[in-house]
Amino acid sequence: MNDHLRRRDFLKLVGAGAVAAAVAPQTASAAPPKTAGTIPTGKIGNLELSRLMLGTNHITFYMHSRDLRYVRELSQHYNTDEKIIETFASAEAHGINTFITHSEAKIEKLFKEYRNRHASKMKWILAPWLSDDGRATDSAGYGRLVPKLVENGADALYVPGMLAEPLLKEGKGAVVADLLEVIKAAGVPTGISAHSLDVVRFCEKEKLPVDFYVKTFHHLKYPTAPKPETIATDYAEVPGFWCRNPDETADFMKSVTKPWIAFKVMAAGAIPPRDAFRYAFAHGADFILAGVFDFQIAEDAQITRDTLASIKSRPRPWRG
Repeated sequence: MNDHLRRRDFLKLVGAGAVAAAVAPQTASAAPPKTAGTIPTGKIGNLELSRLMLGTNHITFYMHSRDLRYVRELSQHYNTDEKIIETFASAEAHGINTFITHSEAKIEKLFKEYRNRHASKMKWILAPWLSDDGRATDSAGYGRLVPKLVENGADALYVPGMLAEPLLKEGKGAVVADLLEVIKAAGVPTGISAHSLDVVRFCEKEKLPVDFYVKTFHHLKYPTAPKPETIATDYAEVPGFWCRNPDETADFMKSVTKPWIAFKVMAAGAIPPRDAFRYAFAHGADFILAGVFDFQIAEDAQITRDTLASIKSRPRPWRG
């Protein structure tokens, strides 16, 4: 199907969703889809997790849309609260058993509602970030927020790159270590996220208590990708890229024995999922995190199954 038809079909879906949102009571709940298949799993700690995980930007509306300013508002109109709950249900029905997001009251409430409404067993991996009294950016803030997240049902927690990267650039590696220790003390698998490979390097060198990494990973062969020699930052919205050194990342991760969740694998929509998923899995990622709309889930789940079945060997052993 060509790009024009995809855009047209998406706009039809958005229009239908907007009409439904206007005329249907938001308390109504569509029945969850029947189980449509499984996805191969791996382990982080004692958690059995699907190798395709549901991401969050399309749900929290932190959209990466380059210079297309309307995309965030369009997503907000389509993804009503009830549509978000339907997205969780569709993901779980198609074999995606893990949702990853950052701490945000609205999304926490919706996911808990979904879990309760459907007796869901979907796993929940959270990045402590926002608390009732503002941003949690130090060990004291984490000390207040982390226990609440675990009590509310978080299965694993990780320090987000939006915290870790600035701290390391400011020479505050000890603070990063403290944040990880707070999570570790809560008794759940402990991770850290990054756009910059330097974060992973630092954690490995200092032997910090990390159980898993959440690291950006995509190639730079799509039409709007920047030329490698022009890249001066770890990521940028325009031109859109989030992994400046994919070959270097793949090479370094070969020696890392902790599970690796790759995110931004589609470069925020610039790389088709079949290409993106194959690249990430074939070059070492143990899991991939994908932010998708409900109508994309079935196809992406099948692409994941096909991709994993076709990969017979790879340079990095499976670590999860």
